[in-house]
Amino acid sequence: MSRHITTGIDIGTKNTRVVIAERRGKRGSIKVLGTGNAESFGLRHGYITHIDEAIKSISDAVKQAEQEANTRVKQALISAGGLSLGSTIGVGSTLISRVDGEVTSLDIERAIAASKEKAGDLQNKKIIHQVVLQYKLDGKEILGRPRGMRGMKFETRVLFITCIAQHLDDFVHATEEAGIDVGDVAASPIAASLVTLTNTQRIAGCVLVNIGAETVSLAVFENDKPTSLEVFPIGSTDITNDIALGLKIPLEDAERVKLGSLTGEEYPQKKLGEIIQARLSDIFDLVEAHLKKVGRNGLLPAGIVITGGGSGVATIEDLAKASLKLPARIAMSHTNNNVDSKIKDPAWSVAYGLCILGLHDTYTSDFAEISRRRAEDYFKTFILWVKQFLP
Repeated sequence: MSRHITTGIDIGTKNTRVVIAERRGKRGSIKVLGTGNAESFGLRHGYITHIDEAIKSISDAVKQAEQEANTRVKQALISAGGLSLGSTIGVGSTLISRVDGEVTSLDIERAIAASKEKAGDLQNKKIIHQVVLQYKLDGKEILGRPRGMRGMKFETRVLFITCIAQHLDDFVHATEEAGIDVGDVAASPIAASLVTLTNTQRIAGCVLVNIGAETVSLAVFENDKPTSLEVFPIGSTDITNDIALGLKIPLEDAERVKLGSLTGEEYPQKKLGEIIQARLSDIFDLVEAHLKKVGRNGLLPAGIVITGGGSGVATIEDLAKASLKLPARIAMSHTNNNVDSKIKDPAWSVAYGLCILGLHDTYTSDFAEISRRRAEDYFKTFILWVKQFLP
């Protein structure tokens, strides 16, 4: 039986996490072979400030995973995250090229290119994902595949997920300097969604909120596609800092108090609750503002799904539910029941999601670009959305 092994590297501001996984056969389940976790240095708000330190963090995490998996990592998928990420929507149209009015692949490509031109300022940015949100033919929405239909005017509405080119270059360069060839690059929220969201949630509509150390990213999903993405310069480290200042305790103790692993009468619970609630309210106010901006506040049946290292804060689900007036839950892996217990921690969802991208060939979006190897080059067009591999 053939073996297919892949590696996902999530380079976060606080931690760099590596997952090595394999799938045996074309339809076999995924097995985690090894994991590695190293403290990240040389990063702020999700971008690299000191590349030598970032290289060492990547190398340390990869070595841990290699030792546990008893295999050598030569190539990996990496995540792009932090304040470098953003999204924009473009709407473009073209006249059908064939005399008989039949829509061809060329017409679709031309309409998508026109959408890119209308997507706003893309200077200094690289498009790492493009997702068609809507097709129209002669002003009427098309559900499903447009090829082969007949008309005169063809339109597309496309979501472009972008990353600042310089920052993407730095991530690719740091990984390659650590001795790892970069196979593909995926946006962190996209990779995490493959692990934390079910098909039902993505179709009904939900918002995936990843609370990292220094950033909070969110991605809204409807009809099994991402419809918007945003990143905010706030994170769980801000909660730790607030606790340290409010309770006059060291940062190390404040982190343990935040996660509920350090309690005692010397820390007034009422004051602690007020400190944590104030900062979480700031985070969920930003999420609510974005949902209002895209017209989805209070209108996502599957609610808010919270992932990332900051999701372990006590009472976060209740506060999210009250702030956003939506169902709320902490993300858990939905891939299979044999996942290593460490991978079930939401903090590992991005690294594991990258492995899922690398281990499956069946995707359903017609157009999705993912950067490869050097950020200035595009790897190939390959399909983004996976329907068959999640239960």
